[in-house]
Amino acid sequence: MKEGSSEKLKKSHFLVLTAAFLGWLFDGFEMGLFPIVARPALQSMVGDIEGIDSFVGQWMGYVTALFLIGAACGGLLFGWLGDRIGRVRAMSISILTYSVFTALGYFAQEPWHLGGFRFLAALGMGGEWSLGVALVMECWPERLRPLMAGIIGAAANCGFLLVGVVARTKEVTPESWRWMWLVGGLPALLVFLIRLFVPESEKWKKSVREAPNHRPLREVFSPALIRNTCLAIAFSSIALIGTWGSVQWIPVWVDQLVGASQPTAKAEAGMLSAMGAIMGCLAGPLIGGKLGRRPAYFGICLCALICSGVLFRLNLEYGTTMKILIFLTGGAASAFYGWFPLYLPELFPTRSRATGQGVAYNSGRIFAAAGAVA
Repeated sequence: MKEGSSEKLKKSHFLVLTAAFLGWLFDGFEMGLFPIVARPALQSMVGDIEGIDSFVGQWMGYVTALFLIGAACGGLLFGWLGDRIGRVRAMSISILTYSVFTALGYFAQEPWHLGGFRFLAALGMGGEWSLGVALVMECWPERLRPLMAGIIGAAANCGFLLVGVVARTKEVTPESWRWMWLVGGLPALLVFLIRLFVPESEKWKKSVREAPNHRPLREVFSPALIRNTCLAIAFSSIALIGTWGSVQWIPVWVDQLVGASQPTAKAEAGMLSAMGAIMGCLAGPLIGGKLGRRPAYFGICLCALICSGVLFRLNLEYGTTMKILIFLTGGAASAFYGWFPLYLPELFPTRSRATGQGVAYNSGRIFAAAGAVA
């Protein structure tokens, strides 16, 4: 019988899942915030200049690249920290970091201010993913790991959906966009609940007792693990380049198509993409659990290629057909993020898991930064 196959669920299991889910949900909110706010914010800073679309596109690329580089650095830093001081303590620090620096976006006066705040907030966002995944996968029974992977993957896209709902409820315009950054600071309150109620991973505690002086970063790049590390970086990079080089631009693209005639269209597009993404994230790991990791990854790649190719290469107006394609593309491109929590933890031992996931997932963000600028 496999380890954990008969383990009964306890209150601690649900506390861990709730903390990781909310942490990654708010992470998704922070990630989805800039595509919604970018165009109105940049317009308010420079006015209605000639070539505004080119200017917005250029700075969208710059700020996105800074965000991804910050997330990559944060993933390395907080992943290492999680293996040294514990998943729960490191996750609390990461959430506090991205909350505070997102809220400071309220005070931005120049495009480079937005870039700086996004970089600093991304340090915390990059760390939260690897920590939350490690904590959930180490605490929950193995038989439920595909479901847990889907739930964690879907969490960020619930955050994307929440951004769209908030922006649709109250229009984000060049005259009114700063308040959205203050909403992004609210997850700081989650830190206190995590520190009070969420238990630390017992598997991590055991691994530290057995090897108190181990060096997780060195182990991840050791001869025994270097192959797994390189595979994880490659798999992560493919998905992240596609997401940040194309799918994240959909709200900005829609806003460019319809402009002031439909000020909530960008929020609606973000919501459609997020709803598709939630479905994709839940499906990806369940398929991976049934068919195997490699067939599932191949199938996700193929679906994402077809859906995004049709969406971006057809000369569409913003209407029913485009909305359906946005939903499908969001689902196909985001199924990766349900597959990752299932597969990546299997590549690294407990004592180095957060570091290994942080290195792999966030190295992909470095490559995605180049894609965003390009």
